[in-house]
Amino acid sequence: MEVTNRYITIKTQVDGEPKESDFELKTSALSLSLDPSSNDIIVKNLYVSIDPYQLNRMKSQSSSQKAIGFAAAITPGEDIDAYGVAKVVASGNPEFEKDDLVVGLITWGEYSLLKGGKYMLRKFDPMGFPLGLTAYGGFFEVCKPKKGEKVFVSAASGSVGNLVGQYAKLFGCYVVGCAGSKEKVALLKEKLGFDDAFNYKEEPDLKAALQRYFPDGIDIYFDNVGFEMLEAAVVNMNTFGRVAVCGVISEYIDATKRAAPNMLDVVYKRIKIQGFLAADQMNVFPDFLSTTTDHLRTGKLHAVEDISDGVESFPSAFIGLFRGHNTGKKMVKVADE
Repeated sequence: MEVTNRYITIKTQVDGEPKESDFELKTSALSLSLDPSSNDIIVKNLYVSIDPYQLNRMKSQSSSQKAIGFAAAITPGEDIDAYGVAKVVASGNPEFEKDDLVVGLITWGEYSLLKGGKYMLRKFDPMGFPLGLTAYGGFFEVCKPKKGEKVFVSAASGSVGNLVGQYAKLFGCYVVGCAGSKEKVALLKEKLGFDDAFNYKEEPDLKAALQRYFPDGIDIYFDNVGFEMLEAAVVNMNTFGRVAVCGVISEYIDATKRAAPNMLDVVYKRIKIQGFLAADQMNVFPDFLSTTTDHLRTGKLHAVEDISDGVESFPSAFIGLFRGHNTGKKMVKVADE
């Protein structure tokens, strides 16, 4: 038996802002007959996470491509791997049976052929699928917050930022976020419990804006943006402030944008600026899972999701990340089951 698999590839390396013409919808036949000793698995993709870091994998060259395995370069014409939820349709691995729900690295397509047992996959936890280890680990492990501290979150309505703000509030911090529209600002203040929020597009002077929102200074800055936002935050940081650098989306699509924080501030205020990856945070995964599922169950934490439908929507869903179209965690729903 075989199925027809439709999947998305890049036609060529993507070195600027991504556009629809960079991507191609391909079709191939996929046999569901597997050698029982192969360790290969075929899964039907259900939900696939759409993440900005993938753009760095699509570039002809990026320092991130050599840093860690999951950030390796994507070859034009080949599958694009991404985190998601899927259902096993054929298995040559005794650990996985047909119809098992799994979570791990799958692809931008309707089906994924995962070969040789070297895949990153585990059985789906019926407690749900909280995507948020980056937010949890970054805030608690990198920022090391204390109750009452003042926290600034950029791209606060995005997949990571919205959770950081919520974790910080639940922990007992004062939290201000910025976003790119009045609707997103309203979401932060009215639904997600941020103490305050502002639209950065309406602020010609970011340094002055942050001074207004943090008259007593910033203790923790959770950075998803880079460039001018990082510079403005550092100017307004308190002594022994911490900056967790999760992403620099403003710099992904424009190589001329590079943050240049005032290093005298960094030295004399003893500011710690640390980059990190979700892969660093696996030691707190059990804490993250229990805390997050508890908060979700009791309604203290809101999961904000932005879902597109169908394999054809992968390119527009991805491109939208760089145009501020998404609110919360962006995913593509490929199939029901």
